[in-house]
Amino acid sequence: MSIKKDFFVHESAYVDDNVTIGAGTKIWHFSHIQSGSKIGRKVSIGQNVNVGNNVRIGNFVKIQNNVSVYEGVTLEDYVFCGPSMVFTNVIDPRCKYPQRGAEFYHKTLVKTGASIGANATIVCGNIVGRHAFIGAGAVVTKDVPDYALMLGVPAKRVGWACECGEILPKFDQHVNCPRCGITYKLQGEILIAKSAE
Repeated sequence: MSIKKDFFVHESAYVDDNVTIGAGTKIWHFSHIQSGSKIGRKVSIGQNVNVGNNVRIGNFVKIQNNVSVYEGVTLEDYVFCGPSMVFTNVIDPRCKYPQRGAEFYHKTLVKTGASIGANATIVCGNIVGRHAFIGAGAVVTKDVPDYALMLGVPAKRVGWACECGEILPKFDQHVNCPRCGITYKLQGEILIAKSAE
């Protein structure tokens, strides 16, 4: 008797033992999912993606081509990882003094709805906030607030992005997203979504 899978793995991809893959997920050409990883529902894993041991990936995540999601990285639901963006998991790598194993890895958390642009780098040990938008080529070296628009090397907050992805116009205290109508309120350096109007 054969067991029907409710996910798709391309014939050129490798999935190690002890991996959990949710319904509707697709894993494309030449990708490798390593042991102990848990991948949610309706995830899209592009060509030449490596998912390290014990990685956690939520539901509805999209990982574009040529991305390595190393051990110590967690992606919550609806995270977007652009082509060739980079995660790290060791702060001070040296070939002569190898640091292998989870005890050496600095954890990285990418929260729900965050988008990371093509060729961006997320230095390990940081949190990327909910619905944050990391621009292409940016290098994140510290925690990123919810909804922050981060650009540059090192990345700096240059504005705010709506949950829908629209870059919010400049404002003082309140703003409505021109695309979806969500209202935001700024409290110090924290942006709070209030409602859709």
